[in-house]
Amino acid sequence: MKRAVIDRLLEARAGRESVALVTRIDSGDQAIWTKPAGLDADLFEGEIPGEVLTMLWDRESGVVDTDSGEVFVRIFTPPLRLVIIGGVHITQALVPMAVLAGYAVTLVDPREVFANPERFPGVEIINAWPDEALQRLDLDEGVALVTLSHDPKLDDPALEAALRSPVFYIGSLGSRRTQKSRRARLAAAGFSPAEIARVHGPVGLDLGALSPAEIAISIMAEITQVKRCRRTVSASSPSPSANRDIRGVPGER
Repeated sequence: MKRAVIDRLLEARAGRESVALVTRIDSGDQAIWTKPAGLDADLFEGEIPGEVLTMLWDRESGVVDTDSGEVFVRIFTPPLRLVIIGGVHITQALVPMAVLAGYAVTLVDPREVFANPERFPGVEIINAWPDEALQRLDLDEGVALVTLSHDPKLDDPALEAALRSPVFYIGSLGSRRTQKSRRARLAAAGFSPAEIARVHGPVGLDLGALSPAEIAISIMAEITQVKRCRRTVSASSPSPSANRDIRGVPGER
């Protein structure tokens, strides 16, 4: 491996950038593939197939056929992270599930009585308001963000920050009525319908979940679905979660 390739990989790692190292099997020649720049060198006739983009998303390496022969694609991506707004009961169930699924978890909540090491041992906790806390975090495409506080003073600033970033998943707790009001506030803040549609709300797949643990399962399931299936949710069209009246607050309408 040439020094220039190593330096580029180190640069990508430091910048939390997703890249693919493409190696020609017949010659051993290598180049770095990034989105949207493409290859950093002319190694092939024609373009690299779209499978590379899919492999970047899926974080899976493998062999790809091109017009110039087979190449081995080695994926380098930043660690998956889950940022949770609100140290509530659902969060206590969601954190260990996310860790088991390979996510590094950061909990943001200015209320130390809810977000503290006693309730969330081993979790990175930022006791600050979300608009301040999220400035410290690099919200890249390896991040899923979920707002669970059910308080607009906490949830709305976090959603606005997430919508201005390339995070791959945004979810927000609340009933359909709550989501309607939330969408109106986001629209008033200048976000377009397409941008607002990135928010999965009510959060989680429609599993009929009621308890905090069940709701946490539905949230982790939806994050996994989005990550693996690249599905999008429109605020105005049916979706796996849009037909729910309740999300996490029994009796809420």
